[in-house]
Amino acid sequence: MRRVLLYIIILPAVIIFFGCKKTSFMMDKDAALTITADTLSFDTVFTSVGSVTQNFTIVNPNNRKLKLNTVRLMGGSNSPYKINVDGIASTEVRDVEINAGDSVYVFVSLTVDPSSSGTPFIVSDSILVGYNGNERYVQLEAYGQNAHFLKNYVIDADATWENDLPYVISGGLLIKEGVTLTMEKGCRVYMHANAPVMVDGSLVVNGTKTDSVTFGGDRLDEPYRDLPASWPGIYFSEKSRDNVLTHAVVKNAYRGIICAGPAPGNAPKLQMNACMIDNIYDAGITALGSGISAVNCLISNCGSNISITAGGTYDFTFCTIASFGNSYIEHKQPVTYINNFDDAGNSYPLSTIFKNCIIWGDGGSIENEVVAEKRGDSNMEVLLDHSLYKAKSITGLITLENSIANQDPAFDSINTARHYFDFHLGKKTSPAVDAGVITMATTDRDGNPRDDKPDLGCYEKQ
Repeated sequence: MRRVLLYIIILPAVIIFFGCKKTSFMMDKDAALTITADTLSFDTVFTSVGSVTQNFTIVNPNNRKLKLNTVRLMGGSNSPYKINVDGIASTEVRDVEINAGDSVYVFVSLTVDPSSSGTPFIVSDSILVGYNGNERYVQLEAYGQNAHFLKNYVIDADATWENDLPYVISGGLLIKEGVTLTMEKGCRVYMHANAPVMVDGSLVVNGTKTDSVTFGGDRLDEPYRDLPASWPGIYFSEKSRDNVLTHAVVKNAYRGIICAGPAPGNAPKLQMNACMIDNIYDAGITALGSGISAVNCLISNCGSNISITAGGTYDFTFCTIASFGNSYIEHKQPVTYINNFDDAGNSYPLSTIFKNCIIWGDGGSIENEVVAEKRGDSNMEVLLDHSLYKAKSITGLITLENSIANQDPAFDSINTARHYFDFHLGKKTSPAVDAGVITMATTDRDGNPRDDKPDLGCYEKQ
């Protein structure tokens, strides 16, 4: 009886002791706490458009529970930032318990209010993490950017876009037949994933070497800002004519430029001067029985750089047309594909001339980077004149004149792992140096003069 009574007295005490031990908190001021970021940096965020959500974790590495007295957004309800702490969305969350060896997530996003600034402006705040008399801060920083926001926008009268603010377009941009949209130097055009540029009229781009006109996707945060297929691309319809792109940069599209049908008369439907088409998921240039003149252009890292079908007239002079397989773009198609027939098998006249060009590919399974196919009796001319190309074999459909086969052009710097590509001619001897013939183009894409023995490609070696 005495032993039973002893158990009755001791057992509750043991339960209370261990129960208290399990729920006790680490109260020491020097208790360890790990915060996985001291700063969260957001890329450029357009006003009125929400950002991507970022996060950090607060880790309790101790062998006992830890209580956070507060996790507070210092700007409070007036802050453009929003936080969510362990599933609770508020400007301040108190008494957050973290088990031993466990952690909690803090999610952060922001929406920037419009301002009068024409240039990016800093948007900052901080998050306080308070525990055991300690105060730790995580800094928040972003650049806000005002913009012209256009949805399903139609140009139905001649218009000029200045470079005062970026243009952010959702749903698409349509230039109606008989109408010209002129974009002045420095314009930045950001397209939503559902927003093509459709040209039934004319598009004139007046970029310069130092102030190009840029077309790209509207996701500027990592990793989206460098992803191909971020937006549909630019489509010049059969109705379109008199298009001139100078120092235009078209990047990260599904298709870069689609040019359908010829222009009236002998003039090309599209003239491209010192343009860059880069990081395109499908074809950089898709031409369907059309007419294109391109000088000093860089067409790089596309699923297929140039795809010409159903005939047409094309002149490429001092162009670098190159692709290197990487984690964004698989090199599974030839850099240049040309034919004279449509899907129904009808054949059409074709003239395609590459003069002083580099046509190169690497990092894939392609043996011939220049491929031509012919059907029917229509006239077909494909000429490589003073150009460097990569191909194991060339068919009789392609005429070679003073051209260089299968010699590495020795570009300045190619690092596919880091997605870094510099298509200037490198410091070591390149077979493209002094291998060209004089044309009307006296400067290169950088504006540097070409000498009396011009180099191949869009850049003259300096």
